[in-house]
Amino acid sequence: MRHTSMTAGCLILAVVWLGPLPALAPHAFFAHMIMHMGVVAVAAPLLALGVSGGRYDPVLQTPRWFAAIPASVVELVVVWAWHAPVLHREARHCVAGLVAEQGTFLLAGLWLWLSALGGKTQDGGDRTAVGIVGLLLTAMHMTLLGALFGLAPRPLYAHADGIDGLTALEDQHLGGAVMLLVGGLSYLTGGLGLTARLLRTPVIVSRGQE
Repeated sequence: MRHTSMTAGCLILAVVWLGPLPALAPHAFFAHMIMHMGVVAVAAPLLALGVSGGRYDPVLQTPRWFAAIPASVVELVVVWAWHAPVLHREARHCVAGLVAEQGTFLLAGLWLWLSALGGKTQDGGDRTAVGIVGLLLTAMHMTLLGALFGLAPRPLYAHADGIDGLTALEDQHLGGAVMLLVGGLSYLTGGLGLTARLLRTPVIVSRGQE
């Protein structure tokens, strides 16, 4: 299962970064958003599942560095910062900007998903419960940003020119829908999986409480 998840995560990254999307991204906002969601909401959780609980799980080695709520806050800052007009323009029209954006997306996504999924499940329910909160917080800010793009009455970026067959506003609305659908489904699935794990965790009662 770990091997399959790791392989799938690497394949998703290869498709996102080596396929047609980077060439489309300067002109199509929805293509750029597919890259974003492919990294943080598809590849990152698959890679985290591939290492969680195994010998290469960094949470087992340094658990204090993997706290789901701080990781969620960092991802919020990273995602919203790269969608600010100046940085977003650099990411869409400059190769170095795109590399920096995608790299920070992957690091922030891995940190969050490892914080939520990593470690030994038999340690108790505390890490799992906090992981649920971290994923829910991330789902909330992703939903807010996706709704902003999907419902805005005008294009939010002056450098956006749309792509053949779509106006700049239609392109932006499509990108917002991608964020809402893929991001929402990913973090909801992760939260539900952690909830099921939490419900299966045995409650240990100390002798003094018996």
